[in-house]
Amino acid sequence: MVYALAATTLTLATPATADALPTDALPQAAETPAASSGSSGVIVANRGREMLGLEVTEANKVVVRLPRAEVGQGITTAVAMMIAEELDARLADVEIPLADADPRLENQFTGGSSSVSSLYDPARRLAATARARLVTAAAREWKVPARTLRTHDTTVVAPDGRTATFGSLSAAAARLRHADVPAWPKPASRHTVIGHPTTRIDARDIVTGKATYAGDLHVAGALPTVVARPPTLGGKVSALDAAAARALPGVRAVVRVPGGVAVVAESFHHAFRARDALRITWTPGPLAALSDTAIRSRLRAAVPDLAAPPHGSRQVQGEFEFAFVSHAPMEVLTAIADVREHRAELWFSSQSPGYAQAEIAATVGLPESAVKVHVVRGGGSFGRRLNHDAALEAALISKKAHLPVKLMWSRNDDMRHGRMRPASHHLIRASHKDGRVVAFAHHMASVNESAGGGVATTARQHPRAPRPGAAAPLPSNEGLYNFGSVKGDWGGIELAMPLGAWRSVDSGTSRTAEEIVVDEVARILRRDPVAFRRTTLRSKSVRAVLDKVAAAGRWGRALPAGHGQGVAVHEEYGSCVAALAEIDASDPAHPRVTRVVMAADVGTVVNPRGLDAQLMGAAIDGISTILRAGLHIDRGAVREGSFSDFHYARQRHSPWHFEAHLMPSTEEPGGAGELGVPAAAGAVANAYARATGKSPRRFPLTF
Repeated sequence: MVYALAATTLTLATPATADALPTDALPQAAETPAASSGSSGVIVANRGREMLGLEVTEANKVVVRLPRAEVGQGITTAVAMMIAEELDARLADVEIPLADADPRLENQFTGGSSSVSSLYDPARRLAATARARLVTAAAREWKVPARTLRTHDTTVVAPDGRTATFGSLSAAAARLRHADVPAWPKPASRHTVIGHPTTRIDARDIVTGKATYAGDLHVAGALPTVVARPPTLGGKVSALDAAAARALPGVRAVVRVPGGVAVVAESFHHAFRARDALRITWTPGPLAALSDTAIRSRLRAAVPDLAAPPHGSRQVQGEFEFAFVSHAPMEVLTAIADVREHRAELWFSSQSPGYAQAEIAATVGLPESAVKVHVVRGGGSFGRRLNHDAALEAALISKKAHLPVKLMWSRNDDMRHGRMRPASHHLIRASHKDGRVVAFAHHMASVNESAGGGVATTARQHPRAPRPGAAAPLPSNEGLYNFGSVKGDWGGIELAMPLGAWRSVDSGTSRTAEEIVVDEVARILRRDPVAFRRTTLRSKSVRAVLDKVAAAGRWGRALPAGHGQGVAVHEEYGSCVAALAEIDASDPAHPRVTRVVMAADVGTVVNPRGLDAQLMGAAIDGISTILRAGLHIDRGAVREGSFSDFHYARQRHSPWHFEAHLMPSTEEPGGAGELGVPAAAGAVANAYARATGKSPRRFPLTF
């Protein structure tokens, strides 16, 4: 249902989980369970549901306050395209500000590659209803049949050439009780925006520096703040001498927080100087005696034992280790907090602002209604901004210092004390008989976050957010291949360290390991890896994307010695993808991926250019985590502290050639943001194996 809200301009809202198409008879504000409006837009909620609101302003702008986070994935562009398509508005006239946290919203969560798929129908229905009401308003003003009017470039056009902007009709449309024309979304055959490659609506702002991130905000009185942190994970302050730091110019406050000692100053220069002048004695953290070797040993021991294989079968078996990995978004964590006696206001990028709001309120001792959270654009995330450690810490510092603060975690802070993808160990066995796989078992163990593992406090997660290290269905359980009896089991070890959902969460390691085993089974059976997959894959869609990359990437072509090709496939989020990678491993210690070809079937593609970028990013993630990027634990401390030693792929490590193929589809959109990582990682690992004749088992390879 689409609701009309009481406002001086046309303002509509719809539950983003609505199942029914809108009718042309819309209830007035009195019939709407909860609504509030204002001149600059509307924040609406139907208690217990997520709402999407749209306003047509007198300035001829279409404003949709988005209950999602923009962290570089392009969701604001995708939603703007949906709205522009159904309204027949110019894309430049559509504005997509991010909605503040609202405790009444059931789902304000950004993750799980769900944003486009969850908003596709509601956004189009909302815009189609707005268009119907605007056309009706024009028809009544001009006294002509509404069906004779058309819309174009944010205007209504009459057969005689008369035009009226949406903005000029907005007030009249807001007073209507029903529309005179149907409010149905367009069929795909009439799409002129959806499905067409579109440059991001914020691209110019990003490259010119106009785009605003938390670090760019200037909130009245908010003072630059940094924190001195312990040398080991979970270390505590046992003694503090802050006299020298307090005596330095520009220092306004020094306060202790669970994560260390905070310095509030008049500039970040003053804050960093004072932080370095603190004399702190630290108590080692609970992991001070633990390093990588011991963690790997404990993980291996935690993997459940495999059952006996089928009688008469032969086995292909492998054990795989994956290191901890930092999210390392380009924008470091920054949060602004102004906590007063009876209220608090914060600004930061959050993928789960409702849960952040609730926990901040509990942390500072205020009712949830007294805490306001403004969601700011984020410069990357990859799952990092599902948690809100920096915001919680900023709120505590502001409360203790009695000052508004602008807290920045340095790159070193986040890599050495922030959240990371948990390390894991995988044991996979494929049993084959008479030329086919008759049983497939995948058992694994992961590091789980024990109580107290968080930095400021352990953040609650949205129910739909994956819990790091928690038991989850393994990719093999989803039946991608016809492998007979398929079983999975998992174990874990508890460590007091900050973990977080990293892009593609479980699949990024589990599917990668499985795709390596699929290649090894094909080799044992003397089958070509592509041909073997084609005969064992269950899904026609997955076979189609595999065929596409094999053809486009010229699978099987002759390559120089030390070079190799690899393929891998993945299916998740209602979508599927295949990747082909070529690698130059003539120097096995310094392998270089030279070519990546990917093909994806994600249903209806809203913005092909955006999906190309997502797949390219997935390729870089796969290259990085397979070949180069990981975190070491040395006696309870994270060794890596910046991009100088956390070796994520740079431009010089990127493939010389990348291409993405998007399969045509009329199905509803599936997920795409995280989809490509497991396939890209598996393809890179398999290419390395074919180039070197080695069987990769520990990742990253150059760790």
